[in-house]
Amino acid sequence: MADNVIVKKSSIHGKGVFALRDFKEHEYVLTIDDAHVVEDESQLTPEQHEFEVDYLSDRIVFMQEPEKYINHSCDPNVYIKTEDGIRHVYAMKEIASGEEITFDYSINGDNDGTFECHCGSEICRGTYQGNFFKLPIELQKKYLPYLDTWFSKKYEQEIKEIKNK
Repeated sequence: MADNVIVKKSSIHGKGVFALRDFKEHEYVLTIDDAHVVEDESQLTPEQHEFEVDYLSDRIVFMQEPEKYINHSCDPNVYIKTEDGIRHVYAMKEIASGEEITFDYSINGDNDGTFECHCGSEICRGTYQGNFFKLPIELQKKYLPYLDTWFSKKYEQEIKEIKNK
């Protein structure tokens, strides 16, 4: 497991990932292991679909520890960037040692999944929306710098339209 984080019980949902030290804004937190590719999606259980796999632009992967325990938050403190084909997690803002590492699953999201959110943040939206483009326009604009390269390329025209609003 990464030296920077630890997995333990979360008040958001089940287990969570927690910082073992302070992080500055944009500082590297951990690398995501995408090596465990799902060969046959039809063999996945409903629980695996919902909690154990990540749908990337070109493949489906079984998430590994610790990243599989990064919980959603409507007020996230990390973002993901792909560099040379490897996904890395970076601090979106300063993170204190002991703080839970959270990601807004809507960033880079292009699905129609929803679930009731229990992140507990003061700005909780109440419902997670899996489609980035269905978020309020103010939030879309806020998240533009945190979009991954693949997402920005795939949705280049839509992102231009957001910038022009």
